[in-house]
Amino acid sequence: MRRFFGILVIVISLFFSQKISAQTFVKINLAGLPIGMINAGAEAKIAKHFTLQPEFFISPWESFFGNKLQIYNFNLEGRYYFKKSFEHFYVGTNLGIAFFDLQKWNYLNTNSYQRGYSILMGVTFGYQYQLKERLNLDLYIGGANSQGFYHGYNMVNGERYEEKSPWNRSGEMIPYKIGVMLSYKLK
Repeated sequence: MRRFFGILVIVISLFFSQKISAQTFVKINLAGLPIGMINAGAEAKIAKHFTLQPEFFISPWESFFGNKLQIYNFNLEGRYYFKKSFEHFYVGTNLGIAFFDLQKWNYLNTNSYQRGYSILMGVTFGYQYQLKERLNLDLYIGGANSQGFYHGYNMVNGERYEEKSPWNRSGEMIPYKIGVMLSYKLK
């Protein structure tokens, strides 16, 4: 885990310390804003068909329709555009980490929740459309293999509901990225 964070810090530092390209877009996902979920990032051109995008997602909800849904996710995505960077169809691969305090689908509307972290590796399919000279709309959907490590807790008394084992583990394929990002070109 420490190694993963070290690599992530190095990649992000290089991303922001180097002048990668004159083309960089900052973006925010319009889909989650009405319900208080924040997803934002920056996408920079690194070659004619390739871009790199660090992004974060925050769902701050301690209670969302009576269920826990706190998620703090960071991922780094490389994208390949079939025409050229920031234009039309693309496919991306990403690696991320999420920290959560939530109720998995099979625990919804119960007094049990899970707290832990996940490592995510996934793919994204999308389309980017130019609205104006410096304004794009990025439509995408993606899924990932999620490897989760967590403890289960009871909401009433705060105690763990399973034996005091080191970590519960689960692995599943999940849809975890969907969006309509409004992108603004910096240069």
